[in-house]
Amino acid sequence: MNILYCGDSNIEQGVLMSALSLSKNCDEKLSIYILTASVLKHKAISDSFADTLKNTAKKLEKEIDVHIFDLSKEFESFLPKANMDTRFTPLCMLRLFADTVEELPDKLLYLDSDVMCRKNFKEFYNTDICDIEMLGVPDRYGKWFFGNIFKHDYLNSGVLLLNMKNIKKRGLFLKCRAMCAKKKMFMPDQSALNKLSVKGKVPRKYNEQGSIKGDTVFKHFTTFFRFLPYFHAVTIKPWEVEKLHNELKIHEFDYILDLVKEVYEIE
Repeated sequence: MNILYCGDSNIEQGVLMSALSLSKNCDEKLSIYILTASVLKHKAISDSFADTLKNTAKKLEKEIDVHIFDLSKEFESFLPKANMDTRFTPLCMLRLFADTVEELPDKLLYLDSDVMCRKNFKEFYNTDICDIEMLGVPDRYGKWFFGNIFKHDYLNSGVLLLNMKNIKKRGLFLKCRAMCAKKKMFMPDQSALNKLSVKGKVPRKYNEQGSIKGDTVFKHFTTFFRFLPYFHAVTIKPWEVEKLHNELKIHEFDYILDLVKEVYEIE
């Protein structure tokens, strides 16, 4: 199974946790592909992280392959200028450069670094996507404000099954890069992908953006809203241990946290 992550050095511990959760719940060998870059204040993920990931996975008695690609030159040559100062890190848009990396396979499961796996995801990964470019789950909040409100077809881009062959053939990522360079958007690459792609949707269990359910396969730690004692946004990531335990009451990833604590200082 082929997994794709994208970002700078700040996502390392998230990728480590996410990849370990995948490995724990997967019977097949994983190939992890990471796109990174050094741009402005952002520092690329070092090549040594590949060994960190592989060696930590061995503690779960799992073997994984890790491939890291530095796309600093490619990203700088086609900066998403209209969206460099949004609340989202511009390096999340690195996934829009995946079509420039020849070594990437035709089928990829893209994951944000704050996505944790709870169950075997083989059924989702093996979904037939021959006629589309990407497959995902509607965005928890965006589905009400973007796209078709009746179809709820505005996908959250944190978990996407990608058909790279169709993406390259139809020039999807190239079109998205151009759109992000010229048009300012609240969620740049997510909005571009939704507007321009040929897509399909699957049940929320494959990208649960709310409370974990019994059938949840992927839990995505996105920002959510609370109304009491006042309306406010809340963002809690899986490596924020105290908040994870005390506010979300989630303990099921502690076995991974213990492994990650051996590598990184986490809260």
